[in-house]
Amino acid sequence: MTLKQKTLIAILCLVAGLTTVCAQQRKFGLYPVAFYNLENIFDTVHDEGKNDYEFLPSGSYHWDKNKYESKLKNMARVLLDLGTDKVPVGAAVIGVSEVENSRVLDDLTGQPGMKARGMKYIHIEGPDKRGVDCALLYNPAMFKPEKWFLQPYVYENGDTTRATRGYLTVQGRIDGDPLTVIVCHWPSRGATSYFRDIAGKQVRHLTDSIHRADPEQRIIVMGDMNDDPDNTSMAKNLGARRQMNKVKDGDFYNPWWDVLRSQGQGTLSYQGGWNLFDQIVLSRNLLDVDGKKDYSHLTLHSYHIFRRDYLIQQEGKFKGSPKRTTSGGVWLNGFSDHLPTVTYLVKEMK
Repeated sequence: MTLKQKTLIAILCLVAGLTTVCAQQRKFGLYPVAFYNLENIFDTVHDEGKNDYEFLPSGSYHWDKNKYESKLKNMARVLLDLGTDKVPVGAAVIGVSEVENSRVLDDLTGQPGMKARGMKYIHIEGPDKRGVDCALLYNPAMFKPEKWFLQPYVYENGDTTRATRGYLTVQGRIDGDPLTVIVCHWPSRGATSYFRDIAGKQVRHLTDSIHRADPEQRIIVMGDMNDDPDNTSMAKNLGARRQMNKVKDGDFYNPWWDVLRSQGQGTLSYQGGWNLFDQIVLSRNLLDVDGKKDYSHLTLHSYHIFRRDYLIQQEGKFKGSPKRTTSGGVWLNGFSDHLPTVTYLVKEMK
């Protein structure tokens, strides 16, 4: 039995809400799609033209082979756990940010568990001055990439001195359905909201272009947006709506809006409060807007913030916050200052 067959069979009647249709002998495939900010996963070698000096053995983090290898091991642990709440073999697709280069991704996918699962990656070197990029990790048993490109972030005044992360766009298929995944890391909060508003407009222009070229494309925009779901960049400029029935053609559904504002949950903690910058939003043709539950194509089934005790600081000043790799210059051997997010897509098996 292949990995894909095991994956599909494993979720048969597993998920609440599908019990009735399972009783009618209908079978379903469930596909986890996740995002995780890896918080500065750098190797120990200087990349020419990049400001990566902090992450060298002589830098402020004293970043050496032992710390790097520990970071790889910790990141692999989280990545392998994503999606296993519902699907034993984990995620089909994982967008990641703050990755230095392809060497790091080679080392990450070469970790024993990642290698055993056959995880691959797509990465295009970008212009960010610090050297951090986005990438897409995927399980080839579930996701079949066909085309990818890096759409640049363009400053409206033509500024090239502060070049930053573009929008990694990967088109492929899950169970035969076309799916475009756009992985983002929008300008940080060290910049004003204006620059994230630009990002929202540019990504919406990109998704509109994709839909004009192929109306059947299902689109997921994910990433560390450095904004919450109700900020202008997401809610207005990208058009990511709080309510599913408000999503028009070209818009997106943002389930994380209620997770933050109604449930009080977030993915990163700041001064005792939570933000939810790590979002996965979905185009209208990935939604069961009418409540028919036919699942003849990929459809959003559920979603959650991935939270485990090992990801959380258990003591001290920052108890209850995500456990970072370092804090205040102290090596914690932690994970990231962000928590991952996971969505699950469901489709009926033919």
